[in-house]
Amino acid sequence: MNLITLTNPQSAAAEAYRTLRTNLHFATLDAPVKTIVVTSPSAGEDKTTVLANLAVVMAQAGKKVIAVDADLRHSVLHEFFGLKNERGLSDMLTRGVSDGQIPLSPTSVAGLSVLTSGTAQISPLDLLDSPQMRETIKSLTSQADIVLFDSAPMIGVSDTAILASQTDGVLMVVEMGKTRRAHVQQARDLLSRAHARLLGAVTLNSTKDRDLISY
Repeated sequence: MNLITLTNPQSAAAEAYRTLRTNLHFATLDAPVKTIVVTSPSAGEDKTTVLANLAVVMAQAGKKVIAVDADLRHSVLHEFFGLKNERGLSDMLTRGVSDGQIPLSPTSVAGLSVLTSGTAQISPLDLLDSPQMRETIKSLTSQADIVLFDSAPMIGVSDTAILASQTDGVLMVVEMGKTRRAHVQQARDLLSRAHARLLGAVTLNSTKDRDLISY
């Protein structure tokens, strides 16, 4: 799990994430966003790495950030921050929270908390397309400046389209040499039908030395 923004904050890759943060800021001046879904067209692109590092640099800039693992089919966000995944989003959506508090986990980064995926074994689509999910999004946005949702790849399941329709914008992660152009177009079409706002694309070019990110 590569949190380059923490392990090597002076690297070119870490600086690229800070550039992504800046570009997002300027791209949303006319229509500010508080909730962003990070996804990819298909499995294999490193979307969770992008989300985790973006969350770090946003928090380092003084924002109060909540990173949510809404990829209920393949949950790994907690591993980036060394957290347990015993109680999280899916548990909230199925059983509620008795004390009225969202079970956020603090991280070593000031201002950054994580809501893990949880352990409830119920259809992810049913959970994400529910009144409880909409209420959860409202609760999260009341507690943070920005909420980032790690979500399932677009193609093959409807989870992300449903989630994107409830949030302010989507970042799509594509990887040069891996992501198919047809898959990118298919993902864009799915977002369009969901009336979701595509904020931009993050292009990853994995090399031996670094990840290059553009927006």
